[in-house]
Amino acid sequence: MNSIIEKLKGQIIVSSQAMPDEPFYQEECMKAMMQSVINGGAKILRVAGARDVKMAKELGVTVIGLTKPNKLPENWKSIVYITPTLKEVDELINADADIIAFDGTSRPRKGNCTLKDIVERIHDKGKLAMADISTFEEGLNCANLNADIISTTLAGYTNESGEAGKTPDFELLEKLVKATAIPVILEGRIWEQKDVQKAFDIGAYAVVIGSAITRPQLIVKRFMEYKNA
Repeated sequence: MNSIIEKLKGQIIVSSQAMPDEPFYQEECMKAMMQSVINGGAKILRVAGARDVKMAKELGVTVIGLTKPNKLPENWKSIVYITPTLKEVDELINADADIIAFDGTSRPRKGNCTLKDIVERIHDKGKLAMADISTFEEGLNCANLNADIISTTLAGYTNESGEAGKTPDFELLEKLVKATAIPVILEGRIWEQKDVQKAFDIGAYAVVIGSAITRPQLIVKRFMEYKNA
């Protein structure tokens, strides 16, 4: 497993995801998107669902797998929805994801499932556990539970972490890098090359970029907002 972690070091990980009501969710479209980002140099993909894990594995890259609901509920900031229980963990393991990403917050989850249960199941199956957290305290807790990787994925997207700003949470990244010995990944609101450079300067092990690369509707919307400013 150490060899997989070493593959992440200094890399830009591309999050290739789409919701079922989006055009790119169609299987042939998603596979084309994955191949396009691989052609651009991506060696690690972060994808949602067993179907997309299997497709990404067929393309020969390292895969971070997670699950999400088909549609986010209105109270999404207050609930656990990224790989919430052992059932979803098992689905990703059976699809052969190299790394399993899960909600690493301290919020309650269904079926009396705990964070400890999730990390132990992932390790028992020989996979790496990646905790998506929103606060410094959650990051430390996941490190203490022997998560292999911490990611700032949920910073600004939970009630506990406040409102998301327009820029990455570099402050949280820096605090976690200084306080933990395990790899810390920056994810969230990365739109510029300078953001990537700053993340690595701070000590990020890797950087995840999603919307700025693989969500055309959000890219267009961002330019439209500049137009109307």
